[in-house]
Amino acid sequence: MISIKSLTIEGMPLLEINPKGKEMALLPTVVFFHGWESNKESCLVNGYELAKKGFRAILPDAYLHGERKEKDLTKEGVEFWNVIASNLTELPLIREYYINKGLSDSKRFGVTGLSMGGFTTCAALTQFPWIKTAVVLMGSPDPVNFTKWLLSSKWTEGMELPVTEEVYTKSLATLLPISLAMHPESIANRYIHFWHGTKDDLVPYQPTFDFYEEVKLQSYGSNLSFSASVGVGHKVPYTKSVEMADFFSAHL
Repeated sequence: MISIKSLTIEGMPLLEINPKGKEMALLPTVVFFHGWESNKESCLVNGYELAKKGFRAILPDAYLHGERKEKDLTKEGVEFWNVIASNLTELPLIREYYINKGLSDSKRFGVTGLSMGGFTTCAALTQFPWIKTAVVLMGSPDPVNFTKWLLSSKWTEGMELPVTEEVYTKSLATLLPISLAMHPESIANRYIHFWHGTKDDLVPYQPTFDFYEEVKLQSYGSNLSFSASVGVGHKVPYTKSVEMADFFSAHL
């Protein structure tokens, strides 16, 4: 049995999912970030699986999403990285709130997410050494090369994107500090799992797999793992939500 609580922290609407009867207990905690143009409710199955394993699962609405939606994002591709930047600002605030309340174990704190949430997870690993364990669901560790690919992909159909050389170059430069591909040493031998569908046409499978293949050979990447679903596109199967929760159960 689980319980679901809706609350707002520092202006962030979120869902808190707990094992029933342990709502006020000190628990290992996992934050799950949703994808682009989605919301916290869409990720309930992931929070449910985490709570079943004894975790407190926190599902926030990202900036401009869910209860915080202010405009149609269909033509606002430029906001993608702004939303991720906001996630990175808000993640430590969420952690601090739950630790100060005596609800989260500071030494057992994990992060995960799908699509944009997977990008957020990779970026967070470059910034926050207190993340013990992470799972990346169809996200990318390489925001710079993904952005270059993005400009010629189906993502840009109907979107208004900055295309001048000056704006483009400046935009890429801001991504360098949060690029896990540029700073793979920040993995620091933490337990990190990647999942990707081989037919994903929104976040390409191959670059993420190539990153894994290279980094797993390094001393700081020995605890990386990867699973693929052959023929699956940009959608997380239920079995992979279970796999995500099992990974945290084993390593957090």
